[in-house]
Amino acid sequence: MKEYLSLSETAEIVGKSKETLRRWDNDGVLNAVREPGSNYRVYRKTDIQLFMGELLDENFQTPVSNVVEPKKEYSVLELFAGAGGLAVGMEKAGLKCVALNEIDKWACQTLRNNRPNWNVLEGDIKNFDFKDYRNSVDVVTGGFPCQAFSYAGKKLGLNDARGTLFYEFARVVQEVQPLICIGENVRGLLSHEKGQTLEGMKSILDEIGYKVVPVEVLKAIHYRVPQKRERLFLVGIRKDINIDYQYPTPHKKVYNLKDALKKGELYNKKVPKSEGAKYPEYKKQILDLIPPKGYWRDLPLDLQKEYMGGSFYLGGGKTGMARRIGWDEPSLTLTCSPAQKQTERCHPDETRPFTVREYARIQTFPDEWEFAGSTSQQYKQIGNAVPCNLGQEVGYSVIKFLNSYYLSLSKPK
Repeated sequence: MKEYLSLSETAEIVGKSKETLRRWDNDGVLNAVREPGSNYRVYRKTDIQLFMGELLDENFQTPVSNVVEPKKEYSVLELFAGAGGLAVGMEKAGLKCVALNEIDKWACQTLRNNRPNWNVLEGDIKNFDFKDYRNSVDVVTGGFPCQAFSYAGKKLGLNDARGTLFYEFARVVQEVQPLICIGENVRGLLSHEKGQTLEGMKSILDEIGYKVVPVEVLKAIHYRVPQKRERLFLVGIRKDINIDYQYPTPHKKVYNLKDALKKGELYNKKVPKSEGAKYPEYKKQILDLIPPKGYWRDLPLDLQKEYMGGSFYLGGGKTGMARRIGWDEPSLTLTCSPAQKQTERCHPDETRPFTVREYARIQTFPDEWEFAGSTSQQYKQIGNAVPCNLGQEVGYSVIKFLNSYYLSLSKPK
């Protein structure tokens, strides 16, 4: 075991943000030491053990595997498919996509270009009838956008959600009757309308015959994704099925930007060259002053005030503004526009946003997965996607569930 852990590794173990650890170091709560040369904070493992009041598991970096082989061919119908992040992941796990619905024409073109054999249903989901798939599809998935709907009394019914995309997701689930349905969304759904939106979604799934598994927010960095991205998963099991679903086991190893863009465990070659956005001259001048892993607070005070404007005087760290990512840390969550203010993710060595292929690598798309449309359309597709490796890990958990279900059918009563 190595004696020292990085700031990122320590934050994961202690369960606090890096900003909190920096403050604790300054206040003497948990002291770091400085790495010679880089001057980065690192932590003695023994200090962390003493701080936590217990010995850390010596095997905390022992590899985890969620891999499971499907016992038969399992089928998936995907809604709100986007550029295919979840679908690629499910495919890599061993599930077969029988159809994908998406309204964005460029995302549909991306899907068709890369998988000519996939049945891509382009257009508004409201205009499609999915009854032909009834009782012939094992899984329905969908990253429906989060929309408010009226919360009528204590229990929301399907009709109360009409006009929303969750209504369409639930309608398709009701039409198709899959064994399991999986909705995914942003973490913010937990607190949307003080949690009532999520409670409404659960009651709708219950109404249409699905028992809801406890909702979980999965951190992508725990599922072989070099990015601090979080996705909420809403899983429903058809009520006639008495098999438990378990989320994939988190991996203990956290991959960083170097793993994403250079040859290593995630990719067997350096990231391919590609088109990319550029910063306006003023922003480039600002970001030239930011070191790797730094952000706006690394600017001289007068420039902090100038760049941040009124935000300078508001609370919160705003650590994503004027942010340059370091090689030895995961990327912050990618957005749909890499050069916009407040969500800069600057390359560690060069003062520029990540290119399209770098974006795709951070989202764990295969290098051969090509995106259709203009550069801005490609960024949008990648930024909206579920990371492929996260989709693959969830796919394994679905296969494990389906294997157990079909095995139970073959057992004598």
